Amino acid sequence: MSEPKQLHLAGFFSAGNVTHAHGAWRHARATNGFLTKEYYQHIARTLERGKFDLLFLPDALAVEDSYGDNLETGLRYGGQCAVALEPATVVATMAAVTERLGLGATISTTYYPPYHVARQIASLDQLSGGRISWNVVTSLNNAEARNFGFDQHLEHDTRYDRADEFLKVVRKLWNSWDADALVLDKASGQFADPGKVRYIDHRGKWLNVRGPLQIPRSPQGEPVILQAGLSERGKRFAGRWAEGVFSIAPNLAFMQSTYRDIKAQVAAAGRDPDQTKIFTAVMPVLGETEAIARERLEYLNALVHPEVGLSTLSSHVGINLAVYPLDTPITEVLRDLKERNIPTQLQMFAQAMQGETLTLGEMGRRYGTNVGFVPQWVGTGEQIADQIETHFKAGAADGFIISPAFLPGAYDEFVDQVVPVLQARGLFRTEYEGRTLRSHLGLREPQAPGENT
Repeated sequence: MSEPKQLHLAGFFSAGNVTHAHGAWRHARATNGFLTKEYYQHIARTLERGKFDLLFLPDALAVEDSYGDNLETGLRYGGQCAVALEPATVVATMAAVTERLGLGATISTTYYPPYHVARQIASLDQLSGGRISWNVVTSLNNAEARNFGFDQHLEHDTRYDRADEFLKVVRKLWNSWDADALVLDKASGQFADPGKVRYIDHRGKWLNVRGPLQIPRSPQGEPVILQAGLSERGKRFAGRWAEGVFSIAPNLAFMQSTYRDIKAQVAAAGRDPDQTKIFTAVMPVLGETEAIARERLEYLNALVHPEVGLSTLSSHVGINLAVYPLDTPITEVLRDLKERNIPTQLQMFAQAMQGETLTLGEMGRRYGTNVGFVPQWVGTGEQIADQIETHFKAGAADGFIISPAFLPGAYDEFVDQVVPVLQARGLFRTEYEGRTLRSHLGLREPQAPGENT
């Protein structure tokens, strides 16, 4: 009898006050140590103790101010990115205290140059022994543009067109050194073989980069590429480039549909679908009994102010929702926005409501509890493991993003109460078998990109 297929686990949390649960910073057990290295190092050690494949950090490049066109609501109530440390720096502090755990940083292709990104990620990858991933984003809104000298953000699909070229350049830079280019022969005095290091001489529509990179080839061939865009253009981008995809979906049917769609996009791009792992986000809330877990969820969600959810949603979609009274039916808001191309997040929220009639204020509270779509699963360790197993076997994902209800204790609870159950069922590793993130995810070392990649 063959052993059951094993799932993957990832941690995902902001280097700041809020990830998905906007009441998290107010939780009685939240330490709010997000400005200290000890906080991040504790989480990293915990997830490595739980044999997680990786953790990675999101990012946005502005304090949210789309709601009301000012900073008031996001800062007063602690919206996403009221505080946000630079992810690669935080990853470095976590790499220093771990040996096997994969680590990822979100960096924008729109506001950073490709040479800088390639060098930053390659440096982390070398220093961690091949455990680094780059979560590729194209950024969200005009507030970010203004922090980098632009009045307006590039149009959505145009950002992805530019990102295609950006990824091509970064991969060329990562491959500008052959694996055996570094010689270090003290006797002969040869440091490196110049014939195995090359200029990339990229000249494109958006970018001109000469190269080569100053860093030898990665211990894992190349750092792992993660991506999280779920628009149609974002999924095509994932099909072409992503080796790990972060998906958010409110229920099993959405998860299955997204899983099938992205795998089809990978195949359509001429890549092996098994070489792109799809993770879907869930937020476990644990208790000694299911009743206790439900009480803890009610407590967590009661901490959310309706307007903080709307502040984050406005930032995500680039629309000032403060122009509508809180008692406005959401159906009326959607009708009003129909001619402006309703953003993906609002479309998904409308579909997920499944006929519910909500006001804007109710939607704000709902969005603030879990960014609208992250399922909040409650129960004992066994019950949470049951849900993970059921969804995994039903084709919802290759693995699960564990979004914390509060930090850092939610990860301690999951590692202590859920991971052992999954291990006992043969669904999750009991030990790391390799040292690199690629080995954890079962990813092959990629071929060096050619000119037409």
